Formats: sequence, structure tokens, C-alpha cells
Amino acid sequence: MELRDGSAPGTVSIDRLRDGAAVAIVIRSQTGRHRRGTPGDSSLGGSSVPNSRRVGAWLIDFALVVAAACGLAVLTFHRISALITDVPELMTKGSWHFVKSGGDAQGAAGNVVDSLWKDAVGYVQQGFLALIVLTFLYQWLTLTCTGRTLGKALMGLRVTPRTPSRTAVRAAVTTAADVAVYALACCLLVQGWLVLSVLCWIAAVALFLLNVLPVLSRSSRSLADRVAGTAVDSPGFAGLPSARREPDQPQRNLTSW
Repeated sequence: MELRDGSAPGTVSIDRLRDGAAVAIVIRSQTGRHRRGTPGDSSLGGSSVPNSRRVGAWLIDFALVVAAACGLAVLTFHRISALITDVPELMTKGSWHFVKSGGDAQGAAGNVVDSLWKDAVGYVQQGFLALIVLTFLYQWLTLTCTGRTLGKALMGLRVTPRTPSRTAVRAAVTTAADVAVYALACCLLVQGWLVLSVLCWIAAVALFLLNVLPVLSRSSRSLADRVAGTAVDSPGFAGLPSARREPDQPQRNLTSW
């Protein structure tokens, strides 16, 4: 196989092996050196991704998160309802607190109410924790297995590289920016810590904007991409052949901010 050394600096030359077993891609950098890779190699960067498609992918993925939140909310409501309507359990708790209070019925009733409130708050916090875990697992597993969440697949986007360690970091940052910090603020609110809850809400909004706004930059990489060392490219829509990278596409450096 011969390299087309007569090509101008910055161009891409492709030589196919005659047996059709593989395709070698040779990229000549501005310094005149060559770099070898394979089609889809994340180190070669990706094509420019329209912001509208990234927004569409995020809305689809966030809709799944909202659906999961609604399901967990219904489950939590039923758990709290069962807690309040469980008459034998209430009688058992009431009797126990009455004995402990030395016959103080009013104090025993107050203790029962406090116990019910703590259990209800615990159920709510467990629901938020489950939502955080489900969101992380959804992001991590889909990106690790396919390089795409459902939203990215429908919008023809892909995250590269999709090694488990990189996708885990990306999923963690995405979950924190989209769900986790907001959930923490809600948990603090039901716990009665209003000031901390407000501060947490402010931090949640700031983290969300910090993750989203870099997408508008020239590199089109979110905070999650920058921390994880990944990038979002546009190989084609789900079920369609991947689009080839156009010639003269500048190489993207995933290690820089």
C-alpha cells in the first residue's frame, strides 16, 4: 500500500486494501506527519453537530427521566398512604409511645405523628435517591453499550469514545447537572432546611448552565464531555449507515478544554 504523499498538507488520503478486509486512514497533519486510525476512531474527532439536534436529544432523554420521576412519585404516594391507613400499625405505635410517655396521651399522640412524618420523609428521600440511580444507570449503560442514549439515537448523535470509565464520568456529571442536585434540594426542603435548600437550588441552576453553555462554543462540548474526555459527533440516524467524515475536517483535541 502506498501513501499519497503528493497531497497538500491538512488533507486526508484513503487507500483501500484490495482484499476488502480493512480500510486504512492516513491523516497528514500540518507538520507533515501521518496518523493512522480506523473509521469511527474517536481520536479523529467528529462532524459538526447542530445545536437543535442536541437540544432534541436532551429533551427526549429528560422526558424519560420525568416519566421515571412520575412512576416513583406514584409509588411513594402509595407507600405513604399505606403508612397512614395501616390501623393495626398505628395502634401498635400509639400504644408503645403511650407506655413510654408514662400515660401522657397527648405526648404519645405527638410522638406517633412525628414518627409518621419521619417515615414519610424517608420514603420521599428514597424516591429521589432511586431517581438519581436510575438516571445514572440509564446514561452509563446506554453510552457504554451503544454510544447513544435513546434521545441521541433518534437524533443521529453518538458519544465517542465509549469506554466504561469515560462514559461513567460523563454519566455522573450529566446526572448531577440534570437531576442529582435538584433532588438534593428537594430532600433538604422536606427535611425542613429551607436556607440550605435554596442554596442548593441556586447551585443546581448554576451547574446546569455550566454544563449546557459550553455546547454553544466552537468545540460544541458540554462540561460532561470536557470532564470525561468525550465528544458528540453525528454519524447518522439510528438504523442508517454511519456518515463518513468529510475531507479537510480539522482534528479535535479531546484532552483540552
